Amino acid sequence: MKAIQVQKPGGPEALTLVDLPVPRPKPNEAVVKIAAIGVNFIDVYFREGRYPSPLPFIDGQEAAGTVSETGSEVKSLKPGDRVAYTGVLGAYAEYAAVPADRLVPVPDKISDQQAAAAMLQGMTTHYLVKSTYPLKRGETALVHAAAGGIGLLLMQMGREIGARLIGTVGNEEKAGLARQAGADEVIIYTQQDFEAETKRLTDNKGVDVVYDGVGQTTFEKGLNLLRPRGYMVLFGGASGPVPPFDPIKLSQKGSLFLTRPSLLHYIATREELEQRSSDVFNMILAGKLKLRISQVYRLEEAQQAHRDLEARKTTGKILLEP
Repeated sequence: MKAIQVQKPGGPEALTLVDLPVPRPKPNEAVVKIAAIGVNFIDVYFREGRYPSPLPFIDGQEAAGTVSETGSEVKSLKPGDRVAYTGVLGAYAEYAAVPADRLVPVPDKISDQQAAAAMLQGMTTHYLVKSTYPLKRGETALVHAAAGGIGLLLMQMGREIGARLIGTVGNEEKAGLARQAGADEVIIYTQQDFEAETKRLTDNKGVDVVYDGVGQTTFEKGLNLLRPRGYMVLFGGASGPVPPFDPIKLSQKGSLFLTRPSLLHYIATREELEQRSSDVFNMILAGKLKLRISQVYRLEEAQQAHRDLEARKTTGKILLEP
């Protein structure tokens, strides 16, 4: 099978196309013939070595496809079942062996592309607004990268809840996408200072929560925009890691809360994984959540997909297809 392997951490050029044997399942695993693969910033972190993994490894950890073989202990799945997963390395390939308890069934009316696009970003958005900081009607949220994959989903889920949503984006085209998805106010950070503009929009009262997947370039100003006892939800670092800082700042700025959540801890149990994935799929089926798949690359174009993602040239979700 074809696969994209990282033999040594580095830039996009570290993604190497190789031929490997099709994996055989361990007793608790199923082999998935992959139809669509999600590309995410966490794949960049693994490729760079920011998240260490034994070398060599196959990058990627989100995909949808069909079960081709099951291990001896697997009773819940059979060959031919449509499944999707996230959180297991090895997705940039034509086949992957995945623990059966990490695979969720894909409803008939959800395509492989939709399933691969929904697992990581859909469930991330779900835990951010339902669990990490349960957003309520009438509250105000600041969402960075509002036209990105998670940003667009956050806008839609936040609108469904009835919250006021302020989004930051880099250009006019992205501003249009954020508004379409449900943003009440959009700040183009290349034209306006988002800190000053958010203060103006909130009459200096601040926001209840900042959902920040950007990190280094937005974090400090974001803290200045929270109301007393507000929540800084730092769920990514697209612009780089946040520098170390003294937690006394949280006290000085209003007894703020800071959390750095990860999806894996919000789908740790089988029950929670099933609940979140089925909620997301049901929202898609009901038309409450519209996925924007902006580009589909061939598996061998993984390097270009990473370059485009890191250059913030993409909106919504990007996929690879074997």
